[in-house]
Amino acid sequence: MTLRIIAGELKGRKLVTVPGIQTRPTADRVRESIFNIIGASVRGALVLDLFAGTGAMGIEALSRGAESVVFTDNDKTALTALAKNIKMCSLESRANIIKWNILKNLSIICSFPAAFNLVFIDPPYNKDMIQLTLSNLGKSRCLENGARVAIEHSPREPISVNDQNFKISDQRRYGKTLVSFLIYMV
Repeated sequence: MTLRIIAGELKGRKLVTVPGIQTRPTADRVRESIFNIIGASVRGALVLDLFAGTGAMGIEALSRGAESVVFTDNDKTALTALAKNIKMCSLESRANIIKWNILKNLSIICSFPAAFNLVFIDPPYNKDMIQLTLSNLGKSRCLENGARVAIEHSPREPISVNDQNFKISDQRRYGKTLVSFLIYMV
């Protein structure tokens, strides 16, 4: 599978992918749709890319003018591909890569001085990781009020934001992928 940056200063740049089915990169069509929906909020954003995989979402955000991205994943193979992609795109000064178990907690992101205002979450499908990730994200207190969160997930894995500081603002279906857009409210 060829993975490319869709728009911005890195448009057309090919990215390294992870062999096998362990990591599922976001399809170009879905990625483009997500960025069309979040629009101008990308420019200047402080982005958190959880379950980053190859980094396509965060790198796309950087290409479209995000200030910086913190990429977090726990898979060594994905992190190796991600590091190669960051280097190939000369984004080292605007990217931080963290190996971390997101389901344990997100205390590691509290070491960053500024609050994030855009978050991408793309966990493995149908593994019941979304609710715990949202809970850990809320507990981290590292989001700006009004931060936007885009979650890619299976339609069979609904999102519940009861008792959390998130509100679902939109949901869009693309084949076997449902993208839920949330707003964080303190």
